[in-house]
Amino acid sequence: IWIFHGFYAEEKLVASLASMSTSERSKAIQKMPETMKKKREIRNKVLKEITKKSRHRCTQLSCCTECLQGTVVRFRRFGNSLSEHFHQLWIWHRALKIISAEFGTSVLSYFIFLKWLITLNIISFLINFSFLAVPQFVAAEPNNLSFKGLELITGAGYFQQTVLYYGFYTNATISKIENGPSYHMQLAYIFTVGIYFVICFLILLFSMAKSFCRNFINPQTYSGNASKLLCTWDFNITNEKAVKLKQKNLSIQIKEDLAEVSREVLSYSVRERVIRIGIHLVSWVASLGTAVAACAGVYFLSINNLQLFVKEHKNDLETQAAMLVLPIVASLLNTSIPFFYSWLGHLERFQIPRQQIYVTIIRNIILKISIVGILCYYWLKIVAASESQCWETLVGQDVYRLVLVDFIFCLLGSFFGEFLQRIIRTTVCVSRGLPEFDIGRNVLDLIYAQTLTWIGILFSPLLPAIQMISFSIIFYVKTVSLMMNCQPPRKVWRTAQMTTYFILLLFFPSFVGVLTVIGVTVWSLNPSEECGPFRGLPSMYAAVAEWIKMLEKYTASKWVVWIYHNLITSELFFFILSALVLIITYLYWQIKEGRKTMTKFLRKQIIN
Repeated sequence: IWIFHGFYAEEKLVASLASMSTSERSKAIQKMPETMKKKREIRNKVLKEITKKSRHRCTQLSCCTECLQGTVVRFRRFGNSLSEHFHQLWIWHRALKIISAEFGTSVLSYFIFLKWLITLNIISFLINFSFLAVPQFVAAEPNNLSFKGLELITGAGYFQQTVLYYGFYTNATISKIENGPSYHMQLAYIFTVGIYFVICFLILLFSMAKSFCRNFINPQTYSGNASKLLCTWDFNITNEKAVKLKQKNLSIQIKEDLAEVSREVLSYSVRERVIRIGIHLVSWVASLGTAVAACAGVYFLSINNLQLFVKEHKNDLETQAAMLVLPIVASLLNTSIPFFYSWLGHLERFQIPRQQIYVTIIRNIILKISIVGILCYYWLKIVAASESQCWETLVGQDVYRLVLVDFIFCLLGSFFGEFLQRIIRTTVCVSRGLPEFDIGRNVLDLIYAQTLTWIGILFSPLLPAIQMISFSIIFYVKTVSLMMNCQPPRKVWRTAQMTTYFILLLFFPSFVGVLTVIGVTVWSLNPSEECGPFRGLPSMYAAVAEWIKMLEKYTASKWVVWIYHNLITSELFFFILSALVLIITYLYWQIKEGRKTMTKFLRKQIIN
């Protein structure tokens, strides 16, 4: 009877695998807790079952169909092998495994988020370089300015006459072949930026839905509990170092799960509760007061800095270098005040480590978003109304300097915040031990840097390339600093839901705030009269309106005009579209989770 039951379960498994797609079937077979020999036997049985079904449907396939199917299979195998080799080449492939094994998922969540941002900036750079920079190279005139080296820090001088800034782009229609196809730079500029933000919106929405389904709707599917101990070993691992690394990784994950289950709730007396509430109130007053003072300082410094620039009205590098004061002060505040917030978090002595990280993140997000809001007000209300010949390029230079100086201060923060702490704690305060990796402060540094990049894309289209390089360097520096200077968290705890909160913070208030800034710039502000692709127009959006008026004259383009008037300019359409995207994303992940649950059930049946 036992043999018959096992044979029936295996036949049921083969039938279920045969009904899956190729990618799902290969993943399901890979995840089975069986030896490679057993997996090959199951795969061969599945292929035989598929062959029987195909012969039953069509007894005789044509030669062309067989060749086509063989070609498709070869291309699929080649793509899978190429994807695996490409995955091995990434700098973070092995580093993430080591971090997960040594420091747990709480620290790993920061590096996963950083890797995700690098990928996002690569996509942005490819889009802007392909549709904006390359066409401008074709129509650009030679740059007569000399390169002195200081431009790398100030972003001025030689770079003003390059594709790095908005003011260099032409407003003409590019056409190198007489009577040939032309390239409308005004439409290309606004559509490229608009499509990029739509792509970012979809990526953020998809990532939030994926992480939310994984960590909130079906968390038990990924926790594993006993199955994590019994059924998650990868029998393909044969290298001794890889085996030890996998053992550490599983050990840390099991400790995190046990810490979540066995967490104790401490009881405090009335006096202790009053003291704790008082400490929390004082800490919040101090943190909010510091944020208000920092915003006031940035505002008055930006006003004085602009007045100095307009008064001098020079374009030499010395004047541009004087404008480094604003980004240095803003970055200094963004780097030093979070250390004060971390000290407040330790002073409050939260019982759960997650609470301390979330409170620190909220305080940091208030500080950084407030400073960014002050800078946006300064750019859109003061710089845009100034006497500058090309205020868009001036804003682009400000954002460039902020991104670059913030990157430098991020590296200095790793040195002073982690390396010097390790020196002090190993020589003076030995009892305190090595410092822990500050997840909240480092995550908010990434969100702040990405927010600046999104704001600067309209004024400096190639800014994502700079941020992509800086994030890659930060990944390497933070990895080395973590291994050398930090210790694993003293309290082991599971933080699978933190990645969801990180992406949510990146979406709101960061991405939503950037969309507001871009919307005000495109619809309300007057472009410069002497530079940029939108010179001479009442607003950037007027280029689209004029294009639609031109299309109304052509009968073949009536459908574009109808879409513009009835869909693009309709608030109800975007509301319904957003609701549909949310529903489809939710249903997609529900179906995917259902398939994974079914695969897990079949695996348990085989084990039984």
